[in-house]
Amino acid sequence: MKEVAPLRYGVIFKKAFCVPEIFTAFVRDFLDIRMSISHVETEKAFSPPIGRVDTRFDLFAEDRENRVIVDIQHIRYPDHYHRFLYYHCVAMMEMIAGSGNYEPETRVFTIVVLTSGDRHKKDVGVTSFDPVDLQGRPYGEIPHRILHICPKYLNEETPEPFREWMLAMEDTLDGLVDESAYSCPEILELFRQIEKDGISPKENAAMKDEYSHRQLLDKEYDKGRKDTAVNLIRMGALTEEQISQATGLSAEDIRQLQIRQT
Repeated sequence: MKEVAPLRYGVIFKKAFCVPEIFTAFVRDFLDIRMSISHVETEKAFSPPIGRVDTRFDLFAEDRENRVIVDIQHIRYPDHYHRFLYYHCVAMMEMIAGSGNYEPETRVFTIVVLTSGDRHKKDVGVTSFDPVDLQGRPYGEIPHRILHICPKYLNEETPEPFREWMLAMEDTLDGLVDESAYSCPEILELFRQIEKDGISPKENAAMKDEYSHRQLLDKEYDKGRKDTAVNLIRMGALTEEQISQATGLSAEDIRQLQIRQT
């Protein structure tokens, strides 16, 4: 067993995935594209900003054919599908600004890693920008895509080679990994990059700050979900299951809130 820093922390995720060999292997296995890069940018921002929000990307790399963004999120924000759609569109708009037409040669892909899961409880979700006909057949016109990856919901139907990456991400969360369970050389290198003994004092400090900030946000988010659930219970228009789906709270949590309202 190897002691590692958990990939739930942005500073650790970026430390591992900013290594070009790891980044390109990850992109290869999830998007089936081969990137040729020598550098991965972290905390990438466009200057001047595109639109009225100064967007930053955790990891950003591009070659002549592909622009790929990888973002990690641990807190379950209710708007993350909209949030990362906006980020993705910003990356496309910036590229169009310097293009002669609306069809640049570079494809744009965003991979979002949700380490704490999601209310839909799916392993991988895909947002495709390509039109489809009424039978669901794609036109093959627009290649841009967003992938939402939730390692927490890895299952028997999750395809290879997604499985090994998702298993590795989830495996790091308790700080211990069994290297013998993995065959991908880039994943083994990832473990080496985040080995606990190799984490610098600055990175340790960043993890502690991130942990404290996340605790505060989690408390605020949980309070917001419970307040919403209480309001829905008082309205009496929704079932327990519908309130659970709307708020992300468990059925038991809903029942406890109902008891308190009686």
